[in-house]
Amino acid sequence: MKGGNTSETIPSAVREEYEDLLLGSVDALPEGELLRQLAQARAQQRPLRVKLGVDPTAPDIHLGHTVVLRKLAQFQSYGHTAVLIIGDYTGKVGDPSGRSKTRPSLSDEELQANAVTYVEQAAKLLDMEKVELIRNSDWLGSLGMDEVLRLSATVTVARMLERDDFSKRYRTNEPISMLEFMYPLLQGYDSVAVKADLELGGTDQKFNLLMGRPIMEAYGLPAQSILTVPLLVGTDGEQKMSKSYGNYVGVNDPPEEMFGKIMSIPDSLMLVYWSLLTGAKRQEIDDIGRRLSSGEYHPAAAKRDLAERLVTLYCSEDAARDARAQFDRVFRQKDNPEEMQSVSLPQEVVQAGKVWLPRLLTALGLARSNGEAKRLIEQGGVKVGGAPVTDSGAELETDALRGSVVQVGKRRFVRID
Repeated sequence: MKGGNTSETIPSAVREEYEDLLLGSVDALPEGELLRQLAQARAQQRPLRVKLGVDPTAPDIHLGHTVVLRKLAQFQSYGHTAVLIIGDYTGKVGDPSGRSKTRPSLSDEELQANAVTYVEQAAKLLDMEKVELIRNSDWLGSLGMDEVLRLSATVTVARMLERDDFSKRYRTNEPISMLEFMYPLLQGYDSVAVKADLELGGTDQKFNLLMGRPIMEAYGLPAQSILTVPLLVGTDGEQKMSKSYGNYVGVNDPPEEMFGKIMSIPDSLMLVYWSLLTGAKRQEIDDIGRRLSSGEYHPAAAKRDLAERLVTLYCSEDAARDARAQFDRVFRQKDNPEEMQSVSLPQEVVQAGKVWLPRLLTALGLARSNGEAKRLIEQGGVKVGGAPVTDSGAELETDALRGSVVQVGKRRFVRID
């Protein structure tokens, strides 16, 4: 974690706030600037304007998105002004961060629809009555050519090519559009428009966040400081959380599904999830780590408590208790869930009184294709009537199937009527 103390005269209350706000972050730049800003804000009784910009490129958000939203809510809890910018204009340009090729554009209708659901889900973390909620189309949509040229003059092409994803694409002759070059400039102009003191973002946004500093100075404003948070590793324990990788936990997932997904994370991620997703204070995190290390706290129990905490945050206490009881009933006591989908045996899968199991899984929506169904079976992920089936060529009698439960993985059950 970068960001040091700048003066021994900083009040202890400010230092405590600073240390609390740094918990779970990666970079505070320039070093020591955030501490100075907090001290000045306290002395002048003027809250910091803390900016977070989000492009509504998808209708749903997952726990990976909540890391930075939770940090914004943390600043809000200290009395600072949360400025949430919905990038309905920058979303049309497409953020090139981490991209190996040009991002496809979304229509205005898609962006506007996504923005509505994004704000609804963000409200689970933020006090929206106190949030300064703005859409950057309010100023970017009317930006004249003179202003665009002025903005373009604030940075050089060489500076742009210092960016990792641009430099890699340049070296491999992958196209980079001028539109993509504009994205960091437009994000920086957002900071000018809202007069940001501090901008938050993921570590993949570091270049964009830093770009806002010289742009603000070019417009005669004090340069913002930046605070980055880590990208959350997904439930697979390997790649960043993403719907594309299928390793995500959606904030709108049903309670039982959310609970089950959290229980599937590797033990190595538990403290990370506790720290980044629950709002737990440093003392609680340290205590959980100590108890896990000493063997006093079993990893399975810690994971159950984590899952219950998260379901409580995004659903309710009752839903969390029920989800935990359901999980224990199914996976600890090896019972089937009390409620599951019941379907009639699809006639299109029956041939000569028998059913090829991969075709049945596909017809029931438990696999996307016969090929995927075969892999699930061969990997030991399929049970019929409580018994594992590992032969992907298995053909089952229809009479034996009726009344049985087909299970795929740990959380998907269908009863055949």
